[in-house]
Amino acid sequence: MSNNNKDKQFFGIGGIFFLLIVIPLSLMAFLIANGMFKLGVTIKERAVSVLDQKSQEEIKIRAINTADEVANFLNERRKDVLTATIIPANDIAYKQFLKDNNKNIWIKEKNKIKQISTPLYTEMALIDKTGKEVIKIVHGQTVPSSKLNIVGIPSNTTYKTEEYFDKTKILNKGEIYISPVTGWYVSKAEFEKGARFSGIIRLATPLFDKQGFAGMIVLALDYRHLAEFTNHVIPTQQERVFEADASTGNYTFMVDGRGFVIAHPNTYHIAGINRDGTPVRALSAQNAAELTKKGDEVLNLNQLGFMDPNLPIIAKESAAGKAGILTYKFRGLTKFVAYAPIKFYASNLPQPAGFGWIGMGLEVEKYNEAAIKVSKNIEKEAKAWTATLILILIASMIILFLMMLLLARGITRSIQAEVPAGSEGSLSFEDDDEDDK
Repeated sequence: MSNNNKDKQFFGIGGIFFLLIVIPLSLMAFLIANGMFKLGVTIKERAVSVLDQKSQEEIKIRAINTADEVANFLNERRKDVLTATIIPANDIAYKQFLKDNNKNIWIKEKNKIKQISTPLYTEMALIDKTGKEVIKIVHGQTVPSSKLNIVGIPSNTTYKTEEYFDKTKILNKGEIYISPVTGWYVSKAEFEKGARFSGIIRLATPLFDKQGFAGMIVLALDYRHLAEFTNHVIPTQQERVFEADASTGNYTFMVDGRGFVIAHPNTYHIAGINRDGTPVRALSAQNAAELTKKGDEVLNLNQLGFMDPNLPIIAKESAAGKAGILTYKFRGLTKFVAYAPIKFYASNLPQPAGFGWIGMGLEVEKYNEAAIKVSKNIEKEAKAWTATLILILIASMIILFLMMLLLARGITRSIQAEVPAGSEGSLSFEDDDEDDK
């Protein structure tokens, strides 16, 4: 067979191979690569779109759910204090009651984060009608009679100015008094050294006999159980954290019915008591410079109009029992807040304000930075997959070309083997016709 015919056969076989395998494979690879690239772009666009458009309503729903959880928790505590009125009035029964009421909290101990079961109440007391403590259990231990106080005098109470006796003795049977969050103030300097706010909420209900008012039962709820509902929640993520970082602008907080912050990642914003029993002043237009320099930064949203006129608006809406969202500009930054009322009411916490409200806030610019970072990672990964696919395609083409070359040569050799020696010049179909004649 001549070299010319060999080349024609080789390229003829190669052409068939190319048409049947290489072109379809190339087309398929192109479609896959193009689809993957478009998918990456679509996912990127949707990631930013979903984070920007849907998150507000989702965060609002989460704020409402958190507020409802707090309300349910407080309603359970109402039941506890009413139940405490019917158990035997002795320290053994009171200790058992405290022992039976526990709930888990997260703590950090020796640089390890762990969950522990902790009593809901740090104190339980029976007080007579004169305001004298009759039985008192503190942290599971009975207080000796010599150390029992007349708490009808506020200066004799733990935090020097507590008025729970006078507030409770005027109530009807079955009603309860619930105090504000009460604890020693933690300044900014103390916070930065690792101190965190701790305190109590007093729950009290009156007792009656045939003569009328006979005293009261008082429980001191460990504040940490209340703070558990907000301290670990980041509005934009389902996973909980041990301690939110307020500097990210993405955190959850709690405000009471008076407008005071009572749970916040920066606990120096929480209303607290000085060691002499006087409340630490909240920031206002008149004292902000003085108190900030001192490191005392208690926040009452009703007084923060000088910082941002939207803050009192949020507090007012929440105090009216409304849930909502607000996006606004503050010092050049776009702020977003979702808020929802905590629908728990008591004699001293009437509707609509009730116990207070939950706020979930974030700085939109920082939030978008995170979204853009995610979208860039998605785009980078899509490009990486596309590049990998192209490399695989090139390698496959080379392998297929080599296979085609080997196969074509094999076919050519087979044809050569079938041609008789000396008849290499041409193959004439006319010879067959002549034989037929």
